[in-house]
Amino acid sequence: MKKKCVFLDRDGVINVDNVNYTYKVEEFKIIDGVIPALKMLKDAGYLLIIITNQSGIAKGIYQHEDVYKCHDYFDRESGNLIDEYFYSPYHQSTSESLSRKPDSLMFEKAIAKYDIDITQSWMVGDRERDITPANKLNIPTILIEEVPGTETKAKYKVDSLFEAAELILKKA
Repeated sequence: MKKKCVFLDRDGVINVDNVNYTYKVEEFKIIDGVIPALKMLKDAGYLLIIITNQSGIAKGIYQHEDVYKCHDYFDRESGNLIDEYFYSPYHQSTSESLSRKPDSLMFEKAIAKYDIDITQSWMVGDRERDITPANKLNIPTILIEEVPGTETKAKYKVDSLFEAAELILKKA
């Protein structure tokens, strides 16, 4: 039986986004309401998969190990609610990759690995580069809107992951 999933961007959805990259555990600030939102989705039977660009690796700012440490920290804090983390270490200034959002390869790998039913799944992101690959694959999209009135191709706009979780559960 195919599984339903909520795909999530990381920076700006799970943790506070930092223009200088979030790669140190001590700077990984979990956004209020994120853990309760993830618990609601998990309790409703959704797989929870992070799809994130981590271009600071390609730029030489941090290493894969730093990403693993942040993910391990979030797993400890959240009680291991995330089923898997997919990340792209590439950046177009150093190396092209189809895995990097706005391309859809990370999504496609997760869909194949977990036998995901995209008609029952969602993508929650805070940037258009999160929304674009999900729209390409016909996965319903929710934008966490940082700036009111943001132009987007997302199906829905909300203010937080908690609001997104409520919307997903209402639409299920």
